[in-house]
Amino acid sequence: MSDYKVKDIALAQQGRLNIEYAERNMPIMLKIRERFKKKQTFKGITIGLALHVTKETAVLVRTLVAGGATVAIASCNPLSTQDDVAAALAEEEISVYAKKGETKEEYYDYIERVIKQEPMITIDDGCDLVTALHTKHKDKLKKVIGGCEETTTGIIRLHAMEKDGVLEYPMIAVNDNKTKHLLDNYYGTGQSTIDGLLRATNVLIAGKNFVVCGYGDCGKGVALRAAGMGANVIVTEVDAFRAMKARLDGYYVIPIAEAAKIGDIFVTVTGDKHVINTKHIENMKDGALLANSGHFDNEIDVSGMNKIWKKRRIRPFLEEYDVKGKKIYLCAEGRLVNLAAAEGHPSEVMATSFAGQALACEYLVENKGKLSAKVIRLPEELDNKIAELQLTAMGVKKDELSKEQKEYLTSWEEGT
Repeated sequence: MSDYKVKDIALAQQGRLNIEYAERNMPIMLKIRERFKKKQTFKGITIGLALHVTKETAVLVRTLVAGGATVAIASCNPLSTQDDVAAALAEEEISVYAKKGETKEEYYDYIERVIKQEPMITIDDGCDLVTALHTKHKDKLKKVIGGCEETTTGIIRLHAMEKDGVLEYPMIAVNDNKTKHLLDNYYGTGQSTIDGLLRATNVLIAGKNFVVCGYGDCGKGVALRAAGMGANVIVTEVDAFRAMKARLDGYYVIPIAEAAKIGDIFVTVTGDKHVINTKHIENMKDGALLANSGHFDNEIDVSGMNKIWKKRRIRPFLEEYDVKGKKIYLCAEGRLVNLAAAEGHPSEVMATSFAGQALACEYLVENKGKLSAKVIRLPEELDNKIAELQLTAMGVKKDELSKEQKEYLTSWEEGT
């Protein structure tokens, strides 16, 4: 057995069944795995991951291992690990360090354990692994070929690192893939956020004032699903174009200070901090419900809430705060409600995201030493390849351009 830290190794059998079920719904990953296995794409390469340890992530891990990689993985969120999956990976001799409910100290210790194995490629969700390498382990940076980042929050941090001139190796913004944005951010976050919200509270959404803070692709997905369940959707935004789009999509757009007074359910999906602060919360109605689907637990000022108000846990992922006589409810400690209280995105969604991670790793190996230490996009042809694979998996056929049509699209002479 490899080195590992999991909650209960006896959960491995259930974990294997869940991974098997995920694989059935991720056929494009199995196609990529088959090619990696024949090619031995990652032979001699150690890949370090800081991702949500779910059944879908396990499919990615198995795919990298089939390609010859040595893999070490830590969780990227203290509440998102599926303990049975972590146990199953440990039994497969993967160095896995993750358990649901880990302390802050354990969280960073697990990332350190991945770094000790000297990864040559990093795969991150939130940029904590990359940050730890750059701040505490600069001596290990020379061995790193490059890395990939999965989420908007991580990309924001990486661009800041590049701007400050401290980024030491190329990072592929897998989050920026067309296929990732469409399926993961829009369809995935929309469905899984509602799933987490309902598992945590069992609240009726129809007829409620449902406030979505942020109208990026994740916010669009959440708003769409909430509206589909009968909610009156209110959007808060700081970006003029996104605010305009939200209004044209049929939603009310008002500042959060105003929304706080009338909202029943609040969901933050911005990638920024203190989008909902304690002043906003003081103005909320009795019984208001707060949830977050942004990467970190600071989109809602949970730290401020804990300093000011008493709380009690009334359900596994629901805490009640006494705010000057009013009851305000917080889901999943302000962490990702879709992963803490539910299971994250459906396997079909994560197939495209993790196909992007897998192909990005292959691209880094094939272009070792040729890429600058910047945040870069995966080439469009690889992004389109993921879409092609997914269409095949869905049984969908598309048209092809004729020779005449291709020539027309690349010419300028033919007019009216």
